[in-house]
Amino acid sequence: MRIRATVAAVSGALALSALAVPAAQAGNDSDVAANKPSAAERFGSTSNRSAFSAAAAAEALPVVSKVTINSGTAVAVGTTYAKTFTVSVTASHATGIQDAYVDLWHGTDLDNIDGLLMANEDAATCTASSATTSICKLTITATPGSDLYMNALAGTWHVTAGALAGDGSIYWNDFHTTHKVQRFSKLTVNASPEPVKKGRTITVTGKLSRANWEDFRYHGYTNQSVKLQFRKKDSSTYTTLKTIKSNSTGELKTTVTASTDGYFRYSFAGTTTTPAVNATGDFVDVQ
Repeated sequence: MRIRATVAAVSGALALSALAVPAAQAGNDSDVAANKPSAAERFGSTSNRSAFSAAAAAEALPVVSKVTINSGTAVAVGTTYAKTFTVSVTASHATGIQDAYVDLWHGTDLDNIDGLLMANEDAATCTASSATTSICKLTITATPGSDLYMNALAGTWHVTAGALAGDGSIYWNDFHTTHKVQRFSKLTVNASPEPVKKGRTITVTGKLSRANWEDFRYHGYTNQSVKLQFRKKDSSTYTTLKTIKSNSTGELKTTVTASTDGYFRYSFAGTTTTPAVNATGDFVDVQ
């Protein structure tokens, strides 16, 4: 029953009231900030009781020991399809856990939110691992062009985590952790000629590109370091031959000397805004 609610809405070491005012309107997009719920709004709390300090409230509040976003990997979103991913909260309390919450938000602070990814469900699916601890799961959907309406949103997002105990006490932290939301990347390779005589020159071309959430196309990712790698025909391990940079349109081009049969690929390590990607190896028959 949602009758009593003692809430710790944590920002640094602060514990705020259960009826904390929702985040202020975002400077550039007020609708985004207005949609972000407070602890009271999410869990339906009606109490005006508050925790006077995090230390005083610690024993009575749920403890969130783990928050997992998209199986621990960055959320990479392309240009065409929405990306739905799972989030989970592991929480415990003497009276058990009945609900949990996660959202991802982008902005300098709660007064300046320009991106928000909220849970699809009204309540989490919680599975008890003991009398006091549960793992609660939700899903979140990120849609290019709407949720992700500008490329500047790519990068590090804040993660809000909340948990509702069986006695109505609430843990809520708008700065629980951070997670990356990135522009999906593509990488191609072509090694030629095929076949080639040993000792001759092989030209390896390719292109590094990434999703543009504003025009729904893939554009070259410029001036990025990319490794040219090779593995022998009978090996499963790639070794790096050299590192080159993509040009002003994301194109890649370099040459090597043919020595033995094998696969060439380009490998990109990724950046804060763009995930790592490996091209599919291109086989060259050396005669």
